[in-house]
Amino acid sequence: MKLKKLLALTLSALLCLGTLAGCGGKVNYAKDNTKFIIGVSGPLTGNAAIYGTAVKNAAQMAVDEINAAGGFNGIMFELVATDDANDAARLATNYSSMYEGGMQVSLGTVTTQPGLEFKNLSKDDNVFFLTPSASGDKIPEFDNGYQMCFADGNQGKVAAEFVNDNYAGTTIGVFYKSDEAYSKGIYDQFKDNLDSSVKVIETTFTDANTTDFSTQIDTLKECEFIFMPTYYTPASQFMRQAKGVLEAADAVYYGCDGFDGIDSIDGFDITEIPQEITMLSHFNSKATEGAAKEFIDKYVEKYGKDTLNQFGASAYDCVYAIFNAMKAAEQAGKKITVTMSASDLCDILKDQFQGGFTVTDAVTGSEITWEDNGYVNKSAIKYVIKEAN
Repeated sequence: MKLKKLLALTLSALLCLGTLAGCGGKVNYAKDNTKFIIGVSGPLTGNAAIYGTAVKNAAQMAVDEINAAGGFNGIMFELVATDDANDAARLATNYSSMYEGGMQVSLGTVTTQPGLEFKNLSKDDNVFFLTPSASGDKIPEFDNGYQMCFADGNQGKVAAEFVNDNYAGTTIGVFYKSDEAYSKGIYDQFKDNLDSSVKVIETTFTDANTTDFSTQIDTLKECEFIFMPTYYTPASQFMRQAKGVLEAADAVYYGCDGFDGIDSIDGFDITEIPQEITMLSHFNSKATEGAAKEFIDKYVEKYGKDTLNQFGASAYDCVYAIFNAMKAAEQAGKKITVTMSASDLCDILKDQFQGGFTVTDAVTGSEITWEDNGYVNKSAIKYVIKEAN
């Protein structure tokens, strides 16, 4: 009996060491790091690639600038970007490769569906993330996750306020993807905050590969305002097919951050759409002054205009926010080393973001703070992508 008990205790100890590197904590995959590693997963291929490419480009630009200025006490940063093609099924593999490769902090994911997987994995490992654009309301569900973008619910609420102020007593149309967390999340909050005097004609789709929206267009053809809380690919297809069908030539298409990049889609000439196309945003890509203008000039010089959008602008702000939070923590007496575990760094960053940390004069806001639930606080703007012809 004593031998069996000894063997059992030995096996238990080995399992503990193998999984936790000692029962007191998690494996420190960053123990051999020579740079601070920032990870992000996003669509670098597929229909949403313009978003992921913008995030990767802008985040890398911020990393390059920080490194050129001396990094963090002489230690450089490294960005690791993985491709999930906006497919949640790919996220686990991407996450494991980054985490086991020494990732200490993250920008999370670019889009919401993979982000819902990321938040659970990062919670288990206690990895801090600040996502530039995964806007689902449940993305920052746990205390290690924060958003630089507006949450879907906030977008829906602000969009409803705009409609209440400008279209009270009228009938509006809505076009959205009813089985998608991003699209439905925005619309649900929109409905909850809409004035009772506004009548809604609702149209939906579920198949991401749908290219024929003739039924939806026919349903909405008399509407003078069409709210489209969806991504730019189905929205642009709708607009193209609706030319000459909508009875109101001065109708307005109104979207959220999923519209970003709609004027740069291959094969889609936005100037041929007669209606006004506008969106709720936190970034003005036509800015003529301030931090936004400086970012635009640098980004266009380095990467061109095709992927200039608020996703990238937000990612640029994310990298600097993390860097400045690390500096603020060090000034407050916290010790930060390049070989510290992701979990230890997460605890330090959580203290900062939960303690009133503020970003000023950023690309996507003049004064940015965060709520305890991980949602961002900053001003929104109405951005006109294209005026009516």
